Amino acid sequence: MNIKLQKNTFYNSEDTSKKLVQFISEAKILSMGEQCKLFEKKFSFKQKREYSIYVNSGSSANLLLLQALLNLGRISKGDHVAVSSLTWATNIMPVIQLGLIPVLVDCEIETLNVSSNTFKEALRRTPEIKVLFITNTLGFCSDIAEISNICKTEKITLLEDNCEALGSETNKKLLGNFGLASTFSFFVGHHISTIEGGMVTTDDEQLANALIMARAHGWDRNLSKSEQKKLRVENNIDEFYSKYSFYDLGFNLRSSDINGFIGTIQIDYWDEIVHKRERNFKIFNEIFMNSKKMRSLDVSHMTKVSSFAIPVIFDRMIDKEKFAKIFMSADVEIRPMIAGNMQKQPFFRKYIKTSFSLKNSDFIHENSFYFGNNADLEDSELDFLQELLQK
Repeated sequence: MNIKLQKNTFYNSEDTSKKLVQFISEAKILSMGEQCKLFEKKFSFKQKREYSIYVNSGSSANLLLLQALLNLGRISKGDHVAVSSLTWATNIMPVIQLGLIPVLVDCEIETLNVSSNTFKEALRRTPEIKVLFITNTLGFCSDIAEISNICKTEKITLLEDNCEALGSETNKKLLGNFGLASTFSFFVGHHISTIEGGMVTTDDEQLANALIMARAHGWDRNLSKSEQKKLRVENNIDEFYSKYSFYDLGFNLRSSDINGFIGTIQIDYWDEIVHKRERNFKIFNEIFMNSKKMRSLDVSHMTKVSSFAIPVIFDRMIDKEKFAKIFMSADVEIRPMIAGNMQKQPFFRKYIKTSFSLKNSDFIHENSFYFGNNADLEDSELDFLQELLQK
């Protein structure tokens, strides 16, 4: 049985594809426009945030967020930014690219995520930390509410990479809503797919405006009329030059109305997708609870678990290697736990010479893998995966 990490480009793929073909055939303009704005509006409503800024990828969302904070002077080059050690490369690369200093924070084995304890340890080691850019790994979290309290007390800016955790909740509060801002990915295989795409959400109006400008060259074209007028008066810009005036550092990270249109369709499946991902995770976590070789995750503090994938954690590397061969022989696609411990990555070793003690991330790196969890998994596939784990 061939089971890939993702089965289709979109959820309810046939219907979405038909609607997309009709939209493209009738649309007059396909660059970023009204469909992107509509997707942003619908996303803000579902995520319960004031502002959502749509971009061309989740990786771009991370880069844009840090650049906007630099533009506003809320952080400065040379500042220390704490990041999860068990994460994706483009959660850390923008930190290095923009002249900030990454500080790796270890995870907890039973949650795969940074906890208040591992963050306190990082603070004792590096008290200069100005930002915590936490990853809600694979849709899970540790005690993020307590982490948020620590950040408030220590005047540390909390940001969340929520690319793998759309719809997950702790204490009935959505992950992605604990910090100043959060980022999301809509790459194929993530909870919601727009093929390529990402989002930054925040309740901070000044930050939202800075994000909008930095998304497109640093100009003011996509701001409200009142914000445009304010900038033009402050900088003595007349109407003739206004469309080609650049107020701060920016990129071209815009998406298209094609991707935005897909998002407006896919977001209507949010609840259905989250429900199926949670159902699947519970099936497998129960197997792990009853296993003598595999470890279950602690999700007792979570009120909704919208997991990106199913993590399989072993006590011994020899068992991990044995089960990895079983899965691959059965034609089931598996992956290392995200990208493993970031400290082991070539790019990190090239640019960062500091060595961090990350024993839990090392353990996860060596003793685990994950297989796909998506809303398109059929009962027969779920049964087959359970049989593999129970061998």
